[in-house]
Amino acid sequence: MDTRAVVRPQPRGNGKVHGEAPRRNQRVVLRDRTNVEAGQAEIKGKAPVQISRPITRRFQAQLLANNVQKNNVNQVLGVVDQPAQSRKCAPTRNVTEKASDAEKEKPISRTKAVQYPRKEAKAFSSTLTARSKAVACGLTNKPKEQIVDFDAADVNDELAGVEYVDELYKFYKLDEDNSRVRDYMDKQPDLNSKMRSILVDWLVDVHRKFGLTPETFYLTVNIIDRFLSRRIVIRRELQLVGISSMVIASKYEEVWAPQVKDFVCLSDNTYTGSQVRAMEKNILEKLGWYLTVPTPYVFLARYIKASISPDDELRHMVFFLAELGVLDYQTTIRYSPSMIAAAAVYAARCTLNKKTSWTETLKHHTGYSEQQLRECTKTLVGFHSKAGESDLKAVNKKYTKPEYGAVALRTPAKLC
Repeated sequence: MDTRAVVRPQPRGNGKVHGEAPRRNQRVVLRDRTNVEAGQAEIKGKAPVQISRPITRRFQAQLLANNVQKNNVNQVLGVVDQPAQSRKCAPTRNVTEKASDAEKEKPISRTKAVQYPRKEAKAFSSTLTARSKAVACGLTNKPKEQIVDFDAADVNDELAGVEYVDELYKFYKLDEDNSRVRDYMDKQPDLNSKMRSILVDWLVDVHRKFGLTPETFYLTVNIIDRFLSRRIVIRRELQLVGISSMVIASKYEEVWAPQVKDFVCLSDNTYTGSQVRAMEKNILEKLGWYLTVPTPYVFLARYIKASISPDDELRHMVFFLAELGVLDYQTTIRYSPSMIAAAAVYAARCTLNKKTSWTETLKHHTGYSEQQLRECTKTLVGFHSKAGESDLKAVNKKYTKPEYGAVALRTPAKLC
């Protein structure tokens, strides 16, 4: 018997042999493996899934949909898995397309998921800090208020003196210390500050009855204070000093000054005309005939104009507060005429609830900030709140009349 092994010929064609399972073509196996690896690589940031079947188009679309859903959830939670450029979905490859040479050469890990750079999420506190800085920058970068040239409308007015008005007021600010009154009441053995206030209050009535200009009133008070600071006056001569001072101021400021006999009549003939003229001469000699001085009115006229289109109510309120200021001896001694004028404007704007209490234009022309004026302003507002209860009624009575807008009846300011 022949014992040699019989070698059966290998099947051709489809490779089927009786009793054996059909063998898959090697090219088909390679294609299946490539599809599985490509599907695993496209699931970004997720552990690879063991797939035992070829990736169909439907299965590949499902994988992509799951990946997009995961990215949307991360965005809602504030977690960024990858840069914006990497989040773009790669174009879908045809599963029957052969892998390129670069893909074949590049090794693909089947056990390690594809990792992308992770961007750190910002903490909530850092977000609030950034917003606070942005708000602060917005406040500090606020455009500065412009200074208004309110003299432009008076260019053609020769009496306005627009060409040199700024230099003129710079000189007034420098010269006000020379004419400013220092504390003199200790040198007057027979007088006190209360007597001085009573005299000024009476002169307010005299000034109103004669219908004199505001310049005359403020110059009268300045002449009285400067004279009392240089000569001792007895009590019975104090009213004579007041009358003679108003006669001098009227001759200096008014077009038609009242006659001496008119002032004697208002004093109930307490003094004669010759006594008034003798005191007038004595005052002028003590002052060295120096009458051109920057009184509070000089600055009031400029600062009211700097308020930009002031109405009559604002003007009356400013003069009301300023007259309350010069009525008080301590206020006149403590603060300069320009500061009293600026504080009167500031207090009046607060009292009338103006949109802006102190503007850059006022700060520029007065030379005072709100902080510098606050103490003097509180003093004037305090006088306003007590004006109705004070024994000195002339100023309050004057500004309760309709021709002055009844501004004394307004509620005192609550400083802003």
